Amino acid sequence: MSNIPFQTIDWTTIEKVEHKGETGTSFWQTIQFSALRIRLVEYSKDYLADHWCQKGHIVHCLEGEFVSELNKGENFILSKGMSYVVSDELSSHRSVSTKGARLLIIDGDFLKSQPYGEVQL
Repeated sequence: MSNIPFQTIDWTTIEKVEHKGETGTSFWQTIQFSALRIRLVEYSKDYLADHWCQKGHIVHCLEGEFVSELNKGENFILSKGMSYVVSDELSSHRSVSTKGARLLIIDGDFLKSQPYGEVQL
């Protein structure tokens, strides 16, 4: 990953891009660096993602509440102030929100799966 010099992000200047869910809609504001993506994501009420995601993420709930469903049947409710982290290809997941939510999501090459025991902190 390349070095990123200090900078601020004024999210009010970043375009919102609409992504339809199976139900509801999400809006993404995205900053892309070479191997790092930072997004503000808003889920509408009654949002259900249209796919199972296998990408790794760091997700922090800024407002509202959503459920992260794992394809193995587990559900995790995240509300304001809660976060989760997962590496690529370790847990297929999708988001569901009945009330709506606003998230900060960070992902990139640093979340690629590594063989057990090789994770560096």
